[in-house]
Amino acid sequence: MRILFLDQSGKPGGAELCLIDIAKPYGDRALVGLFADGPFKDLLQQNNIPVEVIATQAIQVRKESSLLQGLKSLGQLAPLITKVVKIAREYDLIYANTQKALVVGALASFFSRRPLVYHLHDILSKEHFSQTNLRIAINLANHFASLVIANSQASKTAFVQAGGRPDIIEVVYNGFDPKNYKNDESEINKLQQQLGLQRKFVVGHFSRLAPWKGQHILIDALAKCPPEVTAILVGDALFGEQDYAQQLHQKVAELGLENRVKFLGFRSDIPQLMAACDLVAHTSTSAEPFGRVIVEAMLCAKPVVAAKAGGVMELVEHGFNGFLVTPGEPQELAQVIITCLQETEITATIASNARTSASQRFDMTAINNYIAKLLVSKFNSN
Repeated sequence: MRILFLDQSGKPGGAELCLIDIAKPYGDRALVGLFADGPFKDLLQQNNIPVEVIATQAIQVRKESSLLQGLKSLGQLAPLITKVVKIAREYDLIYANTQKALVVGALASFFSRRPLVYHLHDILSKEHFSQTNLRIAINLANHFASLVIANSQASKTAFVQAGGRPDIIEVVYNGFDPKNYKNDESEINKLQQQLGLQRKFVVGHFSRLAPWKGQHILIDALAKCPPEVTAILVGDALFGEQDYAQQLHQKVAELGLENRVKFLGFRSDIPQLMAACDLVAHTSTSAEPFGRVIVEAMLCAKPVVAAKAGGVMELVEHGFNGFLVTPGEPQELAQVIITCLQETEITATIASNARTSASQRFDMTAINNYIAKLLVSKFNSN
C-alpha cells in the first residue's frame, strides 16, 4: 500500500512524532507532504522517510480562527490542493495527520478519487477550537474520511459528541519503542552534573510553554515544597506564546525561585532528561487528547503526576502507575511532590509499575501492525 501522509507543521510536536513511527515501516512506499519547512523535515529524513515541502507559505488559520479568517485562506489553499491532487494520484490513499491537513486532504481526496484517513490528535471541543473550525473538521471527516483514527477514547468521545460519525472512528493509542527509553546511568549522572541537579529532588515538565500546558501551576506548587525540590522546564514558546514565557520568568523571580527553576528550552535528549528527574509533572489546565510525555516518562521508569482530564485518565491509574491531581490546583500538586520526596519505596514501586504497563500497552510494533490491519481491511489493498 502506497500512502501519502499530510501534515501542516514544520516543527515536531506530538502528532508529528507519532507520524514518524507510523510512516517509517512503509519506507519508499510513503511520502510525507508538509505545509511548512523546518526541523520536522530534517527529522523525517534522518528516519529515511521520503518527505517533500509542498506549500510555499504557511496557512494563516489557527484553531481559534473565525469563518472570515478561514475564507481569506482559500487563496492560499487552491494551489496547494492542486499540487496535492497531482501527487495523490501516485498513491493508494491520503493520510491526513492534522486539522489543516484534513482540509487539504479532504478536497484532494475528492478530486483525486483516493480514499482519506484522518488521524485525530485533538479533542474537538470549544476549549481548543473555534465553532467554525469545529464544524469544518466534523463535516469534512463525516463526508470525506473513510476512517478516522483517534489517539484516545477521550478524543473519540469528543468527536462523536461534536457530531462526528461513530461508524468511521477507531481508537488507536500512540506507539513507542521501549528501546529508545533505556538510559546509561553514567551518562545520566554526567547530565545531572552539567545541569547542577545533584542532591536535588528534580521535577521535570516537558511541553511547549503555553498557558493551557500549565507551567505556572508547577511553579506555584514548587513554592509550597521543601527547598531541595527543583524543577526543569523543557520546551519553549511557539505560536505567538512568548508573552506567557516572559510571565513564567517573572513569576519565578517574584517567588524567589531563580535557583530552583531551570528553563532548558527545546531539547532533543528528552529520554535522558527524564531519566535525570525524580518525578515528571503534567499540568495541563484543559483536557489533553493523549499525553505523550506521560508514556515517555513511564518508559523511563519515572513516576508521573498528571492533571486528571481527557486522555490522561486512560494512561494513569492513580496510586498504581502514577498520580492524578485536579487540573489547576497547585496545592494538590505540591502534596503529591512532597509525598514522592518522602515515600521513596512506594514511589519506586509506582515507577516500576509504570514502565511495565506502558511497555505492554503502547508497544510501537503491535500498534503499527494494528493500524496496517485497519488500513488493509478498510481499503482491501496490499
